[in-house]
Amino acid sequence: MNILDELTQIRRLLEGQVKPAAVPTVPQKRTVKVQGGYSLGSDTAPLTLIEFTDYQCPFCRGFQNNTFDQIRKLYIDTGRLRFISRNLPLDIHPDAMRSAEAALCAGDQGRYWPMRDFLFKSPSLATERILDSAQNLKLDPEAFRACLDGEKHKTEILNDVSDASALQINGTPAFVVGKTTAFGVEGYVTVGALTLAQFDAALKASEAP
Repeated sequence: MNILDELTQIRRLLEGQVKPAAVPTVPQKRTVKVQGGYSLGSDTAPLTLIEFTDYQCPFCRGFQNNTFDQIRKLYIDTGRLRFISRNLPLDIHPDAMRSAEAALCAGDQGRYWPMRDFLFKSPSLATERILDSAQNLKLDPEAFRACLDGEKHKTEILNDVSDASALQINGTPAFVVGKTTAFGVEGYVTVGALTLAQFDAALKASEAP
């Protein structure tokens, strides 16, 4: 076999290995029913933001600790936005499911948002540390432990996971942001700890006719 034939064969092999580039997809508008989760803001707010979060995800922590308070001040507290938090504990995070349970168990005692803040700021999400937080968060420790040990909210969390999967969401934090409708929210899915400027642009785009 001469050199030209060898080069031709190599070229054919390489061409067979190269796949055509994927055609970029246009983001699809989603209509999402509002069910489950804890919310902040008015039910009649013109915009709704649904969050899917994982308490062990560093990017979710970044959103909570760096951006959430600003969104709350500028949009939620002013009546422009309803914020709904739902769970998406990822399999790669061993403490994520138990942490989601802890937030919902605290919610049974009216302390969901304080527990959420604790989970995102705590350097450890070990079970004993979560249980130790009950007193500081003014929870009934026995009822909280029973709820946590009994996995009372597991089905609710798995429903959140299923809804995220239906939206083709497989990373956190993820958001559905758009106009509030009688059904829920009509908007777009975005994944990642966006900056305030990026959220502001997305929210303003959702307000446009």
